[in-house]
Amino acid sequence: MTHPLRLHNFRLLFIGRTISALGDAVVPTALVIAITRATGSAGALALVLGCAMVPKVLLLPLGGVVGDRFHPRVVAMVTDLVRAAAQLFVAVELIGGEPRLLHLAVASAIGGTASAFAMPTAAPLVAATVDGPLRMRANALLASAGNLARLGGPALAGLLVYTTGVGWAFVLDGISFVVGAALLARLTVRHSPAERRPFFADLAEGWIEVRSRDWYWTSLIAHGVWNGASTVLITLGPLIASRHLGGDGVWIAMTQAGALGLLAGSLIAGRVRPSRPVLAANLGLALYALPLLALAVTAPAPITVTAYAVAMAGLGYLNPVWQTVVQQEFPAQVLARVTSYDWLLSLAAAPLGYTLAPLAAQTWGSTGPLLVTAALVALACAGTAAVPGVRRIGRPVPTEPTRATTRATPAEPMPARSGRTTPEGKGSEGTEPGRPDASRPLADRSDPAPTIRA
Repeated sequence: MTHPLRLHNFRLLFIGRTISALGDAVVPTALVIAITRATGSAGALALVLGCAMVPKVLLLPLGGVVGDRFHPRVVAMVTDLVRAAAQLFVAVELIGGEPRLLHLAVASAIGGTASAFAMPTAAPLVAATVDGPLRMRANALLASAGNLARLGGPALAGLLVYTTGVGWAFVLDGISFVVGAALLARLTVRHSPAERRPFFADLAEGWIEVRSRDWYWTSLIAHGVWNGASTVLITLGPLIASRHLGGDGVWIAMTQAGALGLLAGSLIAGRVRPSRPVLAANLGLALYALPLLALAVTAPAPITVTAYAVAMAGLGYLNPVWQTVVQQEFPAQVLARVTSYDWLLSLAAAPLGYTLAPLAAQTWGSTGPLLVTAALVALACAGTAAVPGVRRIGRPVPTEPTRATTRATPAEPMPARSGRTTPEGKGSEGTEPGRPDASRPLADRSDPAPTIRA
């Protein structure tokens, strides 16, 4: 079987994504340092971060509609150039030595707005560059490269901050966007635009596609609970590690172990192909209960660090597996809208955890909220095993006799949906689970890891 990197279009996409991921991995650390140095205020940092998050969440549904209506390559190029301009503007402000908070907030809002349109285009781009049998490996490669970038990003940020200055981290990120846009310009991919209809009709069609698949919407609920649980751990974990587990170094060890776990999980996903991929991936997410329990009972530091690494390996495994299944199971014409709903739920769950965790900890202490969160994430993720669609995805579907109203050719056995055997390639046909019309073409589908610039 041909390796995905031997495909010219995917190779361009992979290189661009990897460079962009490295540039983005540098920014979070650099941004904290830059705002702290410029203002000395946590409120100012929250303002800048909020200016990026709010338009991103509010405009994601619109971004999904645009990603399906127009060529995703063009939309991704435009948004890369907009984000490059925003990051380079921030760099000029910081290098100039007198950064103004208003300017930084506006640039952050522009970048967040562009991200809302860029994120839904990633799935159609992967779908258009990699045929079905190679998608699982392609997604695993993208996830592994992104996780490697996250692992090295903070160190590179520190090197830039203490050698050339904090502004040059944003120069690097801006250049990475420019390089990404240049590589996208060289892609030659097909696109079947969605039928032009009123905006709300397009939104409704995307929601109907989501609602019609029990495995998808129930998994989205579980993933939303997971994202909320992760913010609870991030909010309460550092203080517990500092006070009860041995100091700040334990939290640093947890974050590094988590990054290694993410990388290991994505590497495993490229090799292990379970017969029920969605079920296996959701059960892997349920492992996040382990570090929550460890923190709740103040388990010894080595146990807590190991538990967090295992939990993040579950996330690293889920990302490429989930993306591959979504790519196979949804028509290309609605893929951007479908993934925008996925991102919307994931991002919307995070502020809830950030808000409720400290309030609950002040009222009942940290142990209670952590135990409740551990139970919720375990039940939500493992509970998807009770959903028929979750158990069915990846299993061959028995062939029924062809009806006169569907296809004129004899029906063929349905390939496995997990991407582990021979999913349909471009233009192939198959039966979509959960849909009554067995004659609807099954188009190429694809999506990147949440390695997308969040």
